[in-house]
Amino acid sequence: MKIRSVIGSACAALAIALATAAAAHGAGEVVTPNFSQPITNIPGKSLIAVLVDYPPGAASLPHVHAKSAFIYGYVISGAIQSQVNDGPRRVYRAGESFHEPPGASHPVSRNASEHEPAKLLAVFVVDTGDKALTTPVKNQTSKAEK
Repeated sequence: MKIRSVIGSACAALAIALATAAAAHGAGEVVTPNFSQPITNIPGKSLIAVLVDYPPGAASLPHVHAKSAFIYGYVISGAIQSQVNDGPRRVYRAGESFHEPPGASHPVSRNASEHEPAKLLAVFVVDTGDKALTTPVKNQTSKAEK
């Protein structure tokens, strides 16, 4: 019985430490897979959809997507500030959409509100073999923070 108490206490301490570390770094986005299916009439291509939930004030790290990925973003709720490559920053509101061409960088993707959550549906047309849809850009400060 004592071993269970020790293990339980250790797990609780680890959970608290991880939660504290996450809170210290700020809230980021939560990505939830929504759909994944090969496109049968386009061999080698797949359609993948993910939901991206942004708590108030949350932002994604600057990133690039799979080199084969054409992306369609649709704002379900709230407002999302986005920048693709060196293009202008723009705020998209619920019901609006944007796209990212293959090979694009995404230096800004964030909730435009500090008080309300936002939700985005991201739909990828991608090479079926591409497993990493998003890769953080190292050593780059988010332009959303500047």
